[in-house]
Amino acid sequence: MQIVTWNVNSVRQRLGHLLKYLEDVHPEVMCLQELKCVDEAFPRAEIEALGYNCAVHGQKGFNGVAILSTRPMDVEPRLPGDATDDQSRYVEAVIPDERGVVRVGCLYLPNGNPAGTEKYTYKLAWMERLARHAKKLLSYEEALVLTGDFNVIPESRDARDPSQWLEDALFLPATRQRFRQLLNLGFTDALRAVSDEPGLYTFWDYQAGAFQRNNGIRIDHALLSAQAADRLVSVVIDRAMREGEKPSDHVPLRIRLN
Repeated sequence: MQIVTWNVNSVRQRLGHLLKYLEDVHPEVMCLQELKCVDEAFPRAEIEALGYNCAVHGQKGFNGVAILSTRPMDVEPRLPGDATDDQSRYVEAVIPDERGVVRVGCLYLPNGNPAGTEKYTYKLAWMERLARHAKKLLSYEEALVLTGDFNVIPESRDARDPSQWLEDALFLPATRQRFRQLLNLGFTDALRAVSDEPGLYTFWDYQAGAFQRNNGIRIDHALLSAQAADRLVSVVIDRAMREGEKPSDHVPLRIRLN
């Protein structure tokens, strides 16, 4: 089973890129973030024509997440823990496979900038909610994959120039601490399970030739429960997706489970 996460930065603007990727790679599961559209505007017909089921949790103008699957899904929208939170940032699906089921949580974690504002308070609270929910999911002892745009730079080696990010909500000590607390529940960072190399990034800003200079950061992650980590075969960053015309500022992260 191939599971891909990709912040498309507007699914309608990147639809051509998305459809070609689905045709070429044809992952069993594709998690999308930052749809920037309501459910009714999601290009469901074009995606379903390629053989995918769609679980969409959209929002007008920003946010929005979706899981695409070639297999049937039992779907739970929204991250529990705060009934007043109206931002569309999480969708979860249980997907059957040959070894039982794989549970996939697709998330778009808040950016949190500017640091020191209510936006950063919301980010930390959202991470606490995620950790509580993740702990519950781990108790099911299933193959679990939490994946998406975490808006977290875990370590200095995950940025070309860490000094640029010292005051940024993506790299503040409190942000990284909460990410480590999530890992310490029993998750494996899929990419770091297969490579310790620096220079492996999933995001490059549109400004100042960041991609051409490889001035990037790694903020898109796939966290695996022990049952999923035992099945991990490979992890690929599809860097070439940043080279096309009008690309997203993120690229897909692709994992394969046996």
